[in-house]
Amino acid sequence: MKILALDLGTSSVRGLVLDERTVPLPGALARRKMRLAVGDDGAGTLDGPGYLACLVECLDELAAAGHLRDVTLVAISAQWHSVLPVDAAGTPLGPVLTWLDTRPEPSDDHPGPADPDAFHQRTGTWWHRCYWSARLPWLRARVPAARFVGLAEYVLGALLGTVPMSVSQASGTGLLDLRTLDWDAEACELAGVRAGELPALAPPDWRGRLLPEFARRWPGLAGAAWTAPIGDGAASNVGSGCVDARRAAVTVGTSSAVRLLQPAPAGAPLPPLPQRLWRYRVDHDHVVTGAAYSSGGNLFAWANRELRLPSGAELDAALAEVPPDGGVPADPRFGGDRPPGRAPAGSGRLDGLSLSTSAVEILAGLMAGVCARVADDLAVIESTVAHPVEVVLGGGAVTASAWWRGAFAAALAPRSVRHQPNPEIGATGAALVALGRTAGAGA
Repeated sequence: MKILALDLGTSSVRGLVLDERTVPLPGALARRKMRLAVGDDGAGTLDGPGYLACLVECLDELAAAGHLRDVTLVAISAQWHSVLPVDAAGTPLGPVLTWLDTRPEPSDDHPGPADPDAFHQRTGTWWHRCYWSARLPWLRARVPAARFVGLAEYVLGALLGTVPMSVSQASGTGLLDLRTLDWDAEACELAGVRAGELPALAPPDWRGRLLPEFARRWPGLAGAAWTAPIGDGAASNVGSGCVDARRAAVTVGTSSAVRLLQPAPAGAPLPPLPQRLWRYRVDHDHVVTGAAYSSGGNLFAWANRELRLPSGAELDAALAEVPPDGGVPADPRFGGDRPPGRAPAGSGRLDGLSLSTSAVEILAGLMAGVCARVADDLAVIESTVAHPVEVVLGGGAVTASAWWRGAFAAALAPRSVRHQPNPEIGATGAALVALGRTAGAGA
């Protein structure tokens, strides 16, 4: 058995082929970097057709190398929160708004949810610019959209025909009732959406097939079953082996997050949700609770671009001279806040600079700032389970930096902290969910 795992991320789109144990096959990886368009006004967008073209290129590359032969299952990890306005034919009417876009704000003319706490407990979200409840009215004022989809629904719809939205992706919109697994009436009213403007919701056993033209293009995938996408954060938890209340995942890629996964069958009461944490669906049987930040590997990319950092072993040696909690005191919110915070893009800050401050000390301060924010929210997560948790670090940014791993270990002490070096935890996690092996991932 071979599994094609697709990772529809913000900074890249990737396809890799796994064996039946979800182990990547040697050389069976195709990747295309994506250009995230950011602006001083808070814009953070992707080009939908360009993204689709890059995914097609990845599949062409894997097919040309013979890696798609005998694939029977396709699993997908996809970014949460994205939204794309499309016309009746599914043609994009603008760019894809990503989680990084801070421009949509709730209208001052609307009082918001009748009971904000009850709304938060039902949907796991807030009336916030990150979610469709605020994003759709903002988009509608600018684009005459017939309907709205996420990035995953757009690219998969092009390959498979019209596809439903998974409950995992739907939970990231902020419009889903997490218990009933149906669109929440009050959230949809806030969003101003009418019948037919939202995708249908996928049932637990949904499977898709390639359209004939793509089945001919990639014959190895002609008989493969495509499974419903899961949110990239949820996939990373499963790929890290953090699938119950014993372990929390701290993942640092372009952005960063701390999350705890718990069983929660559809219709069953959900655990109480602290006000400062969000909650989304992994699938019909599990939820993931946590906090996310707009700062992560993008901070390193900024510092590397603007501060003339040393590279390789020279950078490692310079960082080794900085204590784990050292560096320049910094607020790392360069891209603004993720919910529930409302700080706009450009809220980052560096304090205490002097003529002797080095670029490496600035970098260390930014990374330590992320660690401190994660530590604060992990304490809130632990309050919901009444015991300390083990922490598993993952994601490309911490894998690339031994100093950052050490800084997290210091900030999260006395908890046990270990590193999961698998560079494809999201794709691996999506495959495990598609195979029904979520619980076994933590063994």
